[in-house]
Amino acid sequence: MMRLLSFGWGLGGVVLLLGYAIVRLLPLVTEALDDSLTWPQWAVFGGNTLLMAYYEGYRGFQKGFSPRVAARAKYLYNHPQVWPALLAPLFCLGYFQTTRQRKIITYALTVMIVGFILIIHQLPQPWRGLVDAGVVVGLSWGVLSLLYYGVQAFTSAVFDYSPEVDDESFVRAS
Repeated sequence: MMRLLSFGWGLGGVVLLLGYAIVRLLPLVTEALDDSLTWPQWAVFGGNTLLMAYYEGYRGFQKGFSPRVAARAKYLYNHPQVWPALLAPLFCLGYFQTTRQRKIITYALTVMIVGFILIIHQLPQPWRGLVDAGVVVGLSWGVLSLLYYGVQAFTSAVFDYSPEVDDESFVRAS
């Protein structure tokens, strides 16, 4: 039972985190699109949305983040332990019990994302909503790819993506 809960809490917690961001941003996007936009604003909306779909959604989530999170959730399923299970979303995101390089990347990305959020928050409407539209597209792509890889990880005997787990720290923590 703990194996299933670890997997579900890890993957589900990350999906909830991304979903919460989408729900928070959608009203800003719809508010921006309710305005009469100028052609430069439409250009920013279209260009940013396409760029975020490709770079955040496809390259960031589908090709890297989502398979790794699903692999880490599968690792929890295969190696059930109390503390990693309780903190499963953070484990799946790569905040602990991972390689040194993954930890550095995870923490650096977190700081960068918070920085972008603080900067974008300062933009007036409709610009903020137009930028956030791309973020919503990227995050939505991320949720869908995470669910896809989660199903693959759970139902496949072999899931050929590395969880990037530091096995020594995993054993010490248990």
